[in-house]
Amino acid sequence: MAVAGFLLWELRRLCRVLLFLSQFYILSGGESTDIPPYMMKCPSNGLCSRLPADCIECKTNFSCVYGKPVTFDCTVKPSVTCVDQDFTSRKSFVLNMTCRFCWQLPETDYECSSSTSCMAVSCPRQRYTANCTVRDHVHCLGNRTFPKMLYCNWTGGYKWSTALALSITLGGFGADRFYLGQWREGLGKLFSFGGLGIWTLLDVLLIGVGYVGPADGSLYI
Repeated sequence: MAVAGFLLWELRRLCRVLLFLSQFYILSGGESTDIPPYMMKCPSNGLCSRLPADCIECKTNFSCVYGKPVTFDCTVKPSVTCVDQDFTSRKSFVLNMTCRFCWQLPETDYECSSSTSCMAVSCPRQRYTANCTVRDHVHCLGNRTFPKMLYCNWTGGYKWSTALALSITLGGFGADRFYLGQWREGLGKLFSFGGLGIWTLLDVLLIGVGYVGPADGSLYI
């Protein structure tokens, strides 16, 4: 009995070792399932017409009339499953969309990179080249990533109301300029007693109309 119990214990130990080695082999890439990267965006058994553009391939026609409704024959990519309105599994379907290139979409249909190196407060107002990407659920013609010139519209967290309040109450000591990061002008106002009051009054007007802004070129919040 003791020998049989010992053999059973050794057998269980061997099974645990083999199970550990098999899991380690799979996790280390020895047995890969090769799941396509686009599958992360593709819902399982969702409506074919609602699939993201990365999940389907369509036979587009660039000779369609801009702004007019158009239909394209599409097929789902390998490993993607979808259904029609009757919940029937489909591999091919008809996609209804508007004829327009991706760069012609409204601003709500794509996301663009931002820039903090341009002057948002300047005359004339500065622009920067942004890289824009169409949202997953939006379908369009051409490249889904494109460059576009946008106005600088970033903010550094400076409040217009705070700057104006400081200009009215402590503007003679340069507090408004110090708050906006303009320490040279702030020192000038401090040692000149606000330019004998003239500079203080001018800054109240200039900050009030938004002409004087943060030193980093950002917008007020």
